Amino acid sequence: MAIGESEANLRASVAGLDTVIWPADLGQTDQQVFFSKTGHTLRGTFLDYWRAGGGQKGFGAPISEPFALNGYYSQAFERVILQYQPEFQWTEQPVLRAASIGSVLARANGDLTNDAGLRRYGGGDRRSPVWTSLDPNGKAVASALDKGGQFYADTGHTVVSPFLDWYKTNDGIYYFGLPISQSFSKNGATWQYFEGGALRLMNGVVAPVPLVNGALKRLGIDRTAIDGSGLPEYDEAMFMTMDEPNPIGSIYAPGRKWIEVSIGMQQMWAYQGSTVITTSLVSTGLAPNLTSTGTYYIRSKTPKQTMKGFTDDTGEVVSTGDDAQGGDGLSAYDVPDVPDVMYFSLSGEALHGTYWHNNFGNPMSHGCVNQPLDVAHFMYGWAPLGTMVWIHD
Repeated sequence: MAIGESEANLRASVAGLDTVIWPADLGQTDQQVFFSKTGHTLRGTFLDYWRAGGGQKGFGAPISEPFALNGYYSQAFERVILQYQPEFQWTEQPVLRAASIGSVLARANGDLTNDAGLRRYGGGDRRSPVWTSLDPNGKAVASALDKGGQFYADTGHTVVSPFLDWYKTNDGIYYFGLPISQSFSKNGATWQYFEGGALRLMNGVVAPVPLVNGALKRLGIDRTAIDGSGLPEYDEAMFMTMDEPNPIGSIYAPGRKWIEVSIGMQQMWAYQGSTVITTSLVSTGLAPNLTSTGTYYIRSKTPKQTMKGFTDDTGEVVSTGDDAQGGDGLSAYDVPDVPDVMYFSLSGEALHGTYWHNNFGNPMSHGCVNQPLDVAHFMYGWAPLGTMVWIHD
């Protein structure tokens, strides 16, 4: 929400859920879990992305049931409001994003006192220009860049470390949005507001500022606890499909989930924050079907799938799927019952189990990341939709 926009445009509505687009069925968990400390539930796509983003230590526990906000299927957590934004469904970016409620939170915290974007702080009547967009060619931006910071032209604000470190580590561009203020001092701490909330540096630690009741009331969000009788209390272990075949770190380690794949080493590592959970040799794409490098997110999952398609006379895959088109000079391939498939790119690349070879540590695939069967089965339970996948040479 832009600073000064009417908060009436963001009022929550449970009744409005029948008018918004619900999360698509892309292999998310069918479990629904309960959080007794807040009295609310979490399920499906929101549960998947919540787990991928660091869970209770990342977003906090749910503090509402789903509702419609600004035309999106939404749910409030202790530190952020997440929304299913279907316009990103067929991209290689996350489909859950932070709701733009940063300025609502700022008003509730007394940090934004009028629509001109001026802040009152320190108990006096002094005004600060922290809400004013910066001149991209000005000294403030140059100073921030010299410090290794980043300037975001869309909102006209900079982010510097240690806020920038937290922002990059936690996918802040998606789960916190762009900065809408500069950093400022308040009550012995340093604050900065973003489209989806605020960060606070206190005692050397950067953390999201909890959503205060005033902001939730302004948005009309109902926090009334519900009866969770019969629902399981959330525990990360309930999603594991098998014991970890190569245990290194605890599945309860803090931090968001992410997967690293090195093409040069033909190896994969699974992380939670900075903790390595497991690792394994893999097989990536064999020329001419090299696995794409870049940063992706698990977009869809299926426990078993027949993979079929056609290759040309060079071996390059030219058509895939049930609707694959053959033709003169093309060779068909058909691999039945491929297990634990997790797609991450729009070109059909996936992490999956592999039963037809045991040559892990060497390129073998049509572009996917082949995994040993036990590793793939563990990863299928461990990695929900929204898990980041970083593939590099």
